[in-house]
Amino acid sequence: MSLARNLNRALTVTTGLQVRRAPQAAKGKQGKKSAAAKPAARQQADYRCPPAGELPTERLLRRPVFIISSIRSGSTLLRMMMGAHPRLHAPHELHIGRLEVACTNWHSERAMGELGLRRGDLEHLLWDRVLHRELTRSGKDHVVEKTPANAYMYRRLKDCWPDARFVFLLRHPASIARSWHESDPVKRPHETAVTDVLRYMTAVEEARTADADGFTVRYEDITDDPEREMRRLCAYLDVDYAPAMLNYGRKSSAELVRGLGDWRENIRTGTVQPGRALPREDEIPQRLRPMCAAWGYTS
Repeated sequence: MSLARNLNRALTVTTGLQVRRAPQAAKGKQGKKSAAAKPAARQQADYRCPPAGELPTERLLRRPVFIISSIRSGSTLLRMMMGAHPRLHAPHELHIGRLEVACTNWHSERAMGELGLRRGDLEHLLWDRVLHRELTRSGKDHVVEKTPANAYMYRRLKDCWPDARFVFLLRHPASIARSWHESDPVKRPHETAVTDVLRYMTAVEEARTADADGFTVRYEDITDDPEREMRRLCAYLDVDYAPAMLNYGRKSSAELVRGLGDWRENIRTGTVQPGRALPREDEIPQRLRPMCAAWGYTS
């Protein structure tokens, strides 16, 4: 056994501390690249996917529903419509992907290892408990989570809950970019807005392509014929259609002012209003044209 290991063992027993080699400071462009890679590293936590036979002991939650969408796609409207269903609980964005678990010393890491639990497994248990607590408190049957950042962690969600169901919400890509730009024109010039939303849309399309069993709905179809689309959605979720979904009532002022964009009137009135006209062909940025075609907005 090395001197360093002996020293660390003695320090751990007496102080709970350990000596570790300091990482080399990144310089120049490499330092920037390393910082940018941190969010992706959070997604790579080591974990195992529970087989179907172990789900009853591994997960409290059954068949959670995740709305996968870009920002400014109408996900707040869809969440509130679904939340008006007597069997669907759709809380505010929970950002569970930002909840992390860490073993702070060798003892806890070894103890969890003896249980077969790695860091990712512990995070999955935490996420499951948070959502299950929300669902239990609501008294309903199914939980719906709609954080737009979920688009970047579709695979992780699927691995955590193999029985999860996914609703892919689409909107005309040019409308998404315009809405994101108009929410803060000074901070986000239109080209910047296009870059921002294209990342989300690419992630949504990758997830939608990977999930043959998911349900796809368009924001424009919801505003054009909400009853038809909610009936389709309820059939996918295996729940009876509820007319209350079309008249979801007045919500709190906090919900009214946060991230509502150009569907603000829909939320304020509690009934679905017609959406804005689709962008003309000459209004579609070149970088968004492939996504428009993939989503069926252009040929």
